[in-house]
Amino acid sequence: MSPGNQKPRSAKESDRPIGIFDSGVGGLTVAKRIFELLPHEKVIYFGDTGRYPYGPRSPQIVRRFSAQNVEFLLRQKVKFIVVACNTASAVALPELKRNHQVPMIGVIEPGASAAIRSTRNHSVGVIGTVGTISSQAYQKAIHRRSQKTRVFSAACPLFVSLAEEGYVDKKATLLIAKDYLEPLVRKGVDTLVLGCTHYPLLKKVISQVMGRKVRLIDSAEETAKEVKNFLADHGLLRSPGGKAFHRFFVSDIPDRFVQVGQRFLRSPIRNVRKIDLDRQ
Repeated sequence: MSPGNQKPRSAKESDRPIGIFDSGVGGLTVAKRIFELLPHEKVIYFGDTGRYPYGPRSPQIVRRFSAQNVEFLLRQKVKFIVVACNTASAVALPELKRNHQVPMIGVIEPGASAAIRSTRNHSVGVIGTVGTISSQAYQKAIHRRSQKTRVFSAACPLFVSLAEEGYVDKKATLLIAKDYLEPLVRKGVDTLVLGCTHYPLLKKVISQVMGRKVRLIDSAEETAKEVKNFLADHGLLRSPGGKAFHRFFVSDIPDRFVQVGQRFLRSPIRNVRKIDLDRQ
């Protein structure tokens, strides 16, 4: 699903920031890739830490939260919005696109496209939270591109806590990964989509279980590539020069966001501000 067809914009509009929202800190893996691919861009990140996680919530609630997040980012005069939450991408993105003119993208379609390009035996695995897996969003996105590709899914809910706590090299993490992933190994998948923005932190252990011949698709990385391509194609890339500042907002517990988020970005996080969406 494309962000939408837009005409080239003015230099003033191209100088606006990119907006990113997620239910918490996981979307920082997307932000990190955007920082790397687009070093001249300004980014505004909103983590809805006060209402995290979105996965167990009803579609109606996820759509309402996501709409509030978009409205906040639009008040920051963003030129493009990245829905860096798999649950919100699956449940809310179509409605968000219908209701707003600003171009936006989720994390599911880029990951699905990359999986199709990668697979050779047409057997793709998808791992994610319970909410993302139960939505079958990746399966539907992959089958829209290739009916012959088989998709095998597995929910890996403990991976989120392991990533946030920094348990990336622990023996317990390996045991949990084996329990989650060995059924996919037995299915013979040659490509595995990391369908949660937390999971790139666990790439090493996931690859260890899946084997070196299985390619891991990082939806965060693929999303950042599509953001870059879209901005370039539509005259929205910010010109080099000037300070490319980044600002971070959360709906609760900024100290926890900084503590965990620095593991995701692998760099210090500053300028974190707590906001009340109901008063915006």
